[in-house]
Amino acid sequence: MPERTSRNKITGVPLWARVLLPLIVLGVALLIGSGAFDSSPQTVAQRAAVIEANVRCPACTDLSVAQSNSTTAIAVRNQIESMVAAGSSTADINQTLVSEYGQTILLTPPDSGGLPLIWIIPLVLGVGAVVAVGVLFWRRSREFDALREHEVVP
Repeated sequence: MPERTSRNKITGVPLWARVLLPLIVLGVALLIGSGAFDSSPQTVAQRAAVIEANVRCPACTDLSVAQSNSTTAIAVRNQIESMVAAGSSTADINQTLVSEYGQTILLTPPDSGGLPLIWIIPLVLGVGAVVAVGVLFWRRSREFDALREHEVVP
């Protein structure tokens, strides 16, 4: 049985295990919750709905064709549904819509390749800050221990 100190802390479990176990549980929960293990493919209607949600209504301002009931939105929805039913890929459908209506038809801009940089820079800065604070605390604790050793008790 692990030893208990006066503050009722368990000292028999190593620190790395107390830190790593919750992180593993969190990672597994996020993986399961993200749907990474869902094996059922999307139906034609689900695929069409996803594409429609990312296509702007040509006659509306800032509405997707899925949200709008204008005649042009209904025409674009029908076009998307027929292309999905015909087996066209999402990229092909987007390319067809862009060639007919222009780049502004897509609510999500095309990937310009800068996205990984947007995620990497804050991550590197965050890790650097954590390391800097850790080094600062480590150095301060060593200085404090050195002062404690030189202290003369009367």
